[in-house]
Amino acid sequence: MSLGPPGAQLNPEQADNFEDIEKQFAVKTVQHMTTYWAILEKVRGSKLRLTKLDDEIYEHFKKEFPDFDPTATIDEDQMKSKEGKEKWRNFMMPYEKKVDDFNFGTMLRSNPKFEYGEKETIFAVRMQFYAIEIVRNREGLNDWIYEKEHAYEAK
Repeated sequence: MSLGPPGAQLNPEQADNFEDIEKQFAVKTVQHMTTYWAILEKVRGSKLRLTKLDDEIYEHFKKEFPDFDPTATIDEDQMKSKEGKEKWRNFMMPYEKKVDDFNFGTMLRSNPKFEYGEKETIFAVRMQFYAIEIVRNREGLNDWIYEKEHAYEAK
C-alpha cells in the first residue's frame, strides 16, 4: 500500500497512527453533523447563514448546476463520477482561499426530507455541503427541522 509521495510505502509500525487519524476525522465529521442539526433545530434554515459568502455561493451554484433539484435525492454515483468530480472541482476551486476547510470531508444528507442516517447520508467535501445546504436553506427545505422541534410551542 502506498501513501504519500510516489514510491513511499506504508510502514506497518505506523499503521496505528493512520487509525488514530481516521478516528479523529470521524469525530470531527460527527461533531460537524450534530452541530449543524442542532442549529437547524434552533433556527429556521431559511433564516440561517452558513458562511459570509452565502449569496455568492448560492448564485454561483445555481449558475453552474442549473438542473440541480434541491428537493430530490442526490445521485451520489453521478456526483462522484469522473464528470461529476470535474464539475465540482471547477465549482469549488474559486473558494480555496475564501472558505476555511473548503475541501475537508463531511457528511451530507442525500435528501432534505430526511434526518442524518446510515442510508440517508453521503460523504462529501465542505464546499459541496455548503453549496447544497445553502440552496436547501434558501428554499425553505430545512425549515421542517425547526418546526418539528418546536411543534409543542404551536399547540
